[in-house]
Amino acid sequence: MKQALLVIDAQQELIDGNEKEESVLNKEMLISNINTVVKKALDSDALVIFIRDTDVANGEGTGFQIHQEIIVPPAAKTFDKKATNSFYGTPLLDYLKGNQIEHLVMMGCKTEHCIDTAVRTATVNHFDVTLVGDGHSTTNSSILTAEQIINHHNKILHGHYNVDHFSMVRNTQEELFKPAHNDYR
Repeated sequence: MKQALLVIDAQQELIDGNEKEESVLNKEMLISNINTVVKKALDSDALVIFIRDTDVANGEGTGFQIHQEIIVPPAAKTFDKKATNSFYGTPLLDYLKGNQIEHLVMMGCKTEHCIDTAVRTATVNHFDVTLVGDGHSTTNSSILTAEQIINHHNKILHGHYNVDHFSMVRNTQEELFKPAHNDYR
């Protein structure tokens, strides 16, 4: 089975925050877990793909780049997006289909926006998804804390399905690139 790691919006300014936005919850753990999973992806011969949101830092400068503490392998692909959805208006879907990817491991920012949308869109487009439960983060909203948002999404996205394909939530230390979806079909 061909697999890919999709790291969404793990950008300098989004993770660290700026004068208007706070940093994401547990940013050091997030960065560490992304690096751990990037290494696991490489060890599993999975493709590594980064998505950058052009809204972050107005799409320019250091703030727009992948966080400086995150390992970006030389062979990694990077796609820029203008929408919340990593698949909308980007070559991502064609790239995944062209490489015969069947399973996506996802992580990054922000939980309730780009992560949620990518997980759901991927299942509709015939991918099984493993969301790294301790590998996505966000900031507090006016209604919920970041921790509540993350916990809520880990709960609702575990087992989220679109008939044939669905998402599972597993943590960094698990065998993320040994998908267990077929055990539950």
